[in-house]
Amino acid sequence: MATQKPQKTLTEFEDIVLRKVFLVTLIESMETDSRIVYLEQTAAEIISEGKPLLLSRGLMERILIDRLSGQFPSAESPFIYLVSCYRRAFDEGRKIGSMKDKVIRGELETLVRQAKSLSVSYCRIHLGNPDMFGSGSNEKGKDGAVGASVSPMLPLILWEVSSSVDAFGGGGSGSGSGIVAPPGFIEEFFRDSDLESLEPIFKGLYEDLRGSVLKVSAIGNFQPSLRALAMLVSFTNGAKALVSHQWWVPKGAYVNGRVIEMTSILGPFFHISAIPDHTIFKSEPDVGQQCFAESSTRRPADLYSSYTTIKTVMNSLYDGLGGVLLSLLKNADTRESVLHYFAEVVTKNSSRAHMQVDPLTCASSGMFVNLSAVMLRLCEPFLDANLTKRDKIDPKYVFYNARLDLRELTALHASSEEVKTWINKDNSEKTGGPILKSDEEKRILQSQEATSSGSNPFALLLSKAKPMASCSEKSKYTFICECFFMTARVLNLGLLKAFSDFKRLAQDLSRSEDTMSMYRTMQAQSPSPQLELDIARLEKEIESHSQEKLCYEAQILRDGAFLQRALSFYRLMVVWLVGVVGGYKMPLPSTCPMEFACMPEHFVEDALELLIFASRTPKALDGFLLDDFLNFIIMFMASPEYIRNPYLRAKMVEVLNCWMPHRSGSASTASLFELHQLSLQYLVHNLLKLYVDIEFTGSHTQFYDKFNIRHNIADLLEYLWQVPSHRNAWKQIAREEEKGVYLNFLNFLINDSIFLLDESLNKILELKEMEAEMSNTAEWEQRPAQERQDRTRHFHSQENIIRIDMKLANEDVGMLAFTSEEIFVPFLLPEMVERVANMLNYFLLQLVGPQRKSLSLKDPEKYEFRPKQLLKQIVEIYVHLARGDTVNIFPAAISRDGRSYNEQLFTAAADVLRRIGEDTRVIQEFVELGEKAKVAASEAMDVEAALGEIPDEFLDPIQYTLMKDPVILPSSKTTVDRPVIQRHLLSDSSDPFNRSFLTQDMLIPDVELKARIEAFIRSHEFKKHGGGISMQTTKTTMQSGNDDMAFIDQKMI
Repeated sequence: MATQKPQKTLTEFEDIVLRKVFLVTLIESMETDSRIVYLEQTAAEIISEGKPLLLSRGLMERILIDRLSGQFPSAESPFIYLVSCYRRAFDEGRKIGSMKDKVIRGELETLVRQAKSLSVSYCRIHLGNPDMFGSGSNEKGKDGAVGASVSPMLPLILWEVSSSVDAFGGGGSGSGSGIVAPPGFIEEFFRDSDLESLEPIFKGLYEDLRGSVLKVSAIGNFQPSLRALAMLVSFTNGAKALVSHQWWVPKGAYVNGRVIEMTSILGPFFHISAIPDHTIFKSEPDVGQQCFAESSTRRPADLYSSYTTIKTVMNSLYDGLGGVLLSLLKNADTRESVLHYFAEVVTKNSSRAHMQVDPLTCASSGMFVNLSAVMLRLCEPFLDANLTKRDKIDPKYVFYNARLDLRELTALHASSEEVKTWINKDNSEKTGGPILKSDEEKRILQSQEATSSGSNPFALLLSKAKPMASCSEKSKYTFICECFFMTARVLNLGLLKAFSDFKRLAQDLSRSEDTMSMYRTMQAQSPSPQLELDIARLEKEIESHSQEKLCYEAQILRDGAFLQRALSFYRLMVVWLVGVVGGYKMPLPSTCPMEFACMPEHFVEDALELLIFASRTPKALDGFLLDDFLNFIIMFMASPEYIRNPYLRAKMVEVLNCWMPHRSGSASTASLFELHQLSLQYLVHNLLKLYVDIEFTGSHTQFYDKFNIRHNIADLLEYLWQVPSHRNAWKQIAREEEKGVYLNFLNFLINDSIFLLDESLNKILELKEMEAEMSNTAEWEQRPAQERQDRTRHFHSQENIIRIDMKLANEDVGMLAFTSEEIFVPFLLPEMVERVANMLNYFLLQLVGPQRKSLSLKDPEKYEFRPKQLLKQIVEIYVHLARGDTVNIFPAAISRDGRSYNEQLFTAAADVLRRIGEDTRVIQEFVELGEKAKVAASEAMDVEAALGEIPDEFLDPIQYTLMKDPVILPSSKTTVDRPVIQRHLLSDSSDPFNRSFLTQDMLIPDVELKARIEAFIRSHEFKKHGGGISMQTTKTTMQSGNDDMAFIDQKMI
């Protein structure tokens, strides 16, 4: 029978476990394992103390120190040894768990925990004081200083977060290569210690991580380092160590935006991007080269794959950085430092808002786009569908916060002086400046109690957030308020600036492609070495632009979730701004609240730019409700008292144009125009008013700017005319405001039509001359090459101008045609009828007069020149107005046009209309109108002969025509005819004789002179009821009577 093995005592078990964990022995030649170290001196000391040579709990720290301090052949470096001790202790602990003796098992489990704790503790001591234990100097980098080796902790952390040591720098670093972190080691290392001992270790690790991603692009391996960063800041001491690092926010006289990006701890992480940076700061791998080289020859599936890859990795970056910042913001000790970091980044990069950005002093677009995406994630808890937390945003933050300087930004309406005056006045009403009163303090404290929103962990932060104190402690604001304004500034300098850069890049690419096409044409006609060089240069330029453009698309425009987050933020922005003026109500109060007037203009401009880009991006608006944006646009589009900048209000029309169903590609946008209450009530009126307001923008380019803006308005008005409810609103405006906004609109529409068509036709003649030059091959080839190139460029430039001007002219004439059918009274008003007649006569002369053959082009459609369509529309306008003219004032006005009227033009136009198949009824009415004009012309000649010489005092000094309703101008005291000065005031609110301000209600009737004029007419017995009389001499023209206009039927349908 086998004898039973004697049971080991607890002391013996402790000796066995500690020998296995620490790989030491007190008895020489006791072990054959070469890793085990014989602690001879320690053993001698124990013997001298009269103790047995057994390792015990009481000797644990002593033997560990002796092992680390001694010089042993082939011994591991201190760091690797200590980590291995922890692992062996972990392994022993698992074995101990299966022991049956509960008493011994419990004691040994305690022993193992103490061994692990001791290993971790000495690991910290070693990393904090690398020279304490002599060996292993090759593994250390003191505090991770620049130029030193990487902290040996880093490979363990990277393995922990990515299960691959190779993620860092292509492999492990220092003596840490080849080891992995034992379970629980990293957690215990960073959790159970004080900040003082851990701070230098944390700081070294942060610098190592920063350096690991310094030149990494979006398709580089940045994710392990990002996950490591997130792990470190999840520890309370790690978060504190990060924000106390000297590189958290670099300081110094020479610190700028680029310095913060490249040297701060977080900067290089935010620099990771698909968007190309300046060559000096270029990252690898090159995203453009790797993903979009020779894109024109790539399969769509390949490009789509690249888009998807970039979108995925960038969202991984956004989520990672968002998590890092969230950890810091949850910690009350680090939250203020995060806000300070945001403020410094914004402040040092404020010049990114400029047209030209210096890449050496400003952070990259990539950094700010990334920061935009992260800030939007932080805003998500207060971007709920009902925007329930918007009352926590205090408009006075703009004036009194000490973090961001918002007062120097261009305001929506107030000048900088008005802002200062208002702030001083507001301060004078308080004690000690903008200190919150007690009830305000209570309100702000209540506003901190934000509720949790969804599963977003950031909502928890908001529920516990305390007000952020400004540096001056004058005012306190909720975190929501701080985050809102920070995000608005970041988006302005980031996402919205990227939109602007993308637009400019697309324009550059388009111009380069047009130039390339022109060069190839020229090369085919007359080859030259210089052209070959130019073509080669352009090919490289186009390839570079194409790659860069696709990089922007991949990171921004292809990321629908990014755009929808931004739309949600700006929805909050416009709803909040409407709240500042008192909510949705029309018409707006006559006085704009100063809080609204002082808001930065870019808040609104950025919202509109985002809407334009999102509207032009497929599926970006899918499922997003736009009603709040439409409310805002309708409220402020025609309100210069609230938004001073006319170009900003014009941008609102550009947004609406994108939403027209035939452009948006979505029938859902039709409901915005056809069912939206504010739209049905005010949209047409506000568009007409803006059409008038845009005449005078204050810019030196206002004359040319207005055409593009009015093109957008005309497009939208044409669509609205087809919607019955809007058409009825349009006709009601024409009835109720025929002498107001509608007459002004009509006047500018006619002005534009005349100018644009005249410019287009003149340029067509110039173009034909240039075509003749270039078609004469022999003479053309004799000219110097540079001259030929210059003339060719000018030729293409003129083609583009003609195309644009003619397109705009077609729109304006088209609008006159379709509106005059149902709205004709304003056209026939005394101050307008002759102007309308002169315009129509001029167009008719150009289209069917003697010079019409000189306007023939080889390809008129190329230039949007459609003479047949133009003629039909001109004739339609003639006929529509003739139908509405019940007192024959229109034929008389036609015949009085001494510049363009010719009775034969009506006959010639009728012939052309018959050839092109126009409605015979329209032709007949047009011919009849021509006959009436002919009769009116004959009657005018009879009157002229009968009246003879007209006294000068009866003649209008502007038109030199017989006055019918003389009025005195109050400033210059000059007497003029009322219709003449009214026509002038439609375009210019000033006295034409001294430029002083003048309006129609300031005109003074000259009753005495009017009576004398009437007596003069009676004396010649030629007064004619209903149509008035007119006469013309070589130097004078008598104007027709206008009193009978009162009898024109005011009914327009």
